Amino acid sequence: MHQVCSCWRGCIRGLYSCNWREPSRTNRKMPCCWLSFVAVVSLLSLSWLYICLISFNDQEELNGQLFTWLKSWFNWFMLIIIFSAVLTSYCILLLLFALTQIIFGEKLDLHWLHKIFLFFGAIFIVGGISVMVGMWKRVLPTIPLSLQATAPFLQFGAVAALTLISSFVFQAFHNIKTKSRFLILVLFAVVSAAIFLCPLLIQSPCFIELKDLPEKPKLIAHRGAPMLAPENTMMAFERSVTCGVMAFETDVQISKDRIPFLMHDNKSEFLLRTTNVKESFPTRSITSNLDLTFGEIQNLNAGEWFLKKDPFWSVSQLSEEERQTARNQTVLSLLQLLELAKQHNISVIFDLYQTEKTSTDSDDTAAIVDTIRKSDINPGLILWLPPDRRKWVKETAPGFVHIYSNLSEMKINNDRHLNVKYNKLSMKRIRELRADNITVNLWVVNERWLFSLLWCVGASSVTTNSCHLLKDVEQPDWFMSYQTYTKIWILVDAASVLIMAALFVLQWKAHCSCLRKGRQRGSTFSDTELPFLSQHMKP
Repeated sequence: MHQVCSCWRGCIRGLYSCNWREPSRTNRKMPCCWLSFVAVVSLLSLSWLYICLISFNDQEELNGQLFTWLKSWFNWFMLIIIFSAVLTSYCILLLLFALTQIIFGEKLDLHWLHKIFLFFGAIFIVGGISVMVGMWKRVLPTIPLSLQATAPFLQFGAVAALTLISSFVFQAFHNIKTKSRFLILVLFAVVSAAIFLCPLLIQSPCFIELKDLPEKPKLIAHRGAPMLAPENTMMAFERSVTCGVMAFETDVQISKDRIPFLMHDNKSEFLLRTTNVKESFPTRSITSNLDLTFGEIQNLNAGEWFLKKDPFWSVSQLSEEERQTARNQTVLSLLQLLELAKQHNISVIFDLYQTEKTSTDSDDTAAIVDTIRKSDINPGLILWLPPDRRKWVKETAPGFVHIYSNLSEMKINNDRHLNVKYNKLSMKRIRELRADNITVNLWVVNERWLFSLLWCVGASSVTTNSCHLLKDVEQPDWFMSYQTYTKIWILVDAASVLIMAALFVLQWKAHCSCLRKGRQRGSTFSDTELPFLSQHMKP
């Protein structure tokens, strides 16, 4: 057993300091500072990984922005997630190795290579946060929003971590100089009080009784089912029909010969990401929807990119037959989508990317309305979102349901349908709007935790890329009454306090016992009797 323990100690020491044979005899400076640095970078990496994970819902937005800059598509967000997970695991393991060495009473001697890795890791995290603040500001409100879904569980985890590290704190308290021991105790007490009492500040719409739980939000298919088929293609919308969606969401542009078709990317990115336009027209500069007729656009392949790029890492879920179907997809016209919607009695909501109008005949809005009329679809299934010429549309096609992206504009027009990004409204505001019988659709919602949160608050519907996953969610991931949560919170805190009190008393008795033995021998403590902190980490 002693040999196994020595081997384990040697392994931990080697991984931390690259000194495999015997404990370090060098007197490296600032071991406490380097331990603090490891702890700080570990906390930063955990926080950064948390931000990345809750931002996973918006990975398409980040990848899209980078595509706009680079004109080449790659799943950069997934790469960031993987690197962040590796960095966090590395930092946490290093911190555990350091704490284990403290238990074994060995000197902390962080190897210079670890110092370099930690330094660059800290730079990566700070750089990532700076980029997010500067480039991806629309996602920042998701962070406080996510805490309404995760804060209760983060608090439980913090209490568990506090209980585990209390043993090391008490060890330091018992063995360092008298002048510093009470400072440690005060700091630990302040941190403990903050963690124990932070539930007083936690608010969440999921603190709700089962009888008060709102109806499940309806699903709107964002460009079809883009996780299972190439976006804005017939296959994508047909796959979304099986999810029981209430509406198709898409993006409409007008071709050179005035035919509305479905395509999200526009301007300099037009057709580049989702078609083979470069291979089909290698000598032409195509930067606008007016550069091609719909016949030329429809001859492009709109599915091969999906199989090659695998934007959501979901191609492996498709059968060989489904992959072949995806490979043969083409750009869809608005009329084709309306025919499909009419067949299944599904609504259609769309954004309109308009070109400059040179005459009344080239009015994109008029072309859209004419196409809708030509399809003979029930006007009540058209959820009209484009703000331009809304008054004219109301007069020309009075049966359309008008949806607004701006709350003030909706109130001015005395309508009751709102469509906004999920983090633009507070949970309280959404609940107030629903109480006033205003339908609130929130986009784009892909993750279960976010869908569950919006379900609890009473969202009418959500626009999603993952309708095939959210359709099977039978209830929010968690919900409970605030009284139930309060009881759990008090029990967890009380258990932690009792465990820490027991650890403090046991270590105090052990410390007193060592002092008595030392007095009886008339000698000072040896390195094996006195914990590491008292010998090597004195202030």
